[in-house]
Amino acid sequence: MKKQRHDMIIDLIEHNNIRTQEELRTRLSEKGLNVTQATLSRDINELGILKGDYYNIERPELPAMFMQSITRLDHAGNTVVIKCRSGMASAVCAEIDLLDMKDVVGTLAGDDTIFVLMRSEQAAQLFAENLRESS
Repeated sequence: MKKQRHDMIIDLIEHNNIRTQEELRTRLSEKGLNVTQATLSRDINELGILKGDYYNIERPELPAMFMQSITRLDHAGNTVVIKCRSGMASAVCAEIDLLDMKDVVGTLAGDDTIFVLMRSEQAAQLFAENLRESS
């Protein structure tokens, strides 16, 4: 149920200009999903949703040169593993650190592998999915 709710929230935010939590709750209700304000607030934090003029998803945006260095990525639990071309992991890792994403607890790079520790399993899944979409 939680994954379905998270997917619905992401879809609504990506395809609509939503300004308030109440507007998001109303849209979810229109789709048959009633949630409390507290649950929605928790979901927003877990998904890395940011509030500006509108809600938006925090997405990793690495320069193209670094995206081309990534050969494979996956996640398990709250950890994302990024495989890079030999010798590139430190540079890609430094760029991830510069993004200063609130759900990234820390990073560790070797020669061709990066471990990214995320605050939650959902944040790891979203980070990996968004990185895949960017490549």
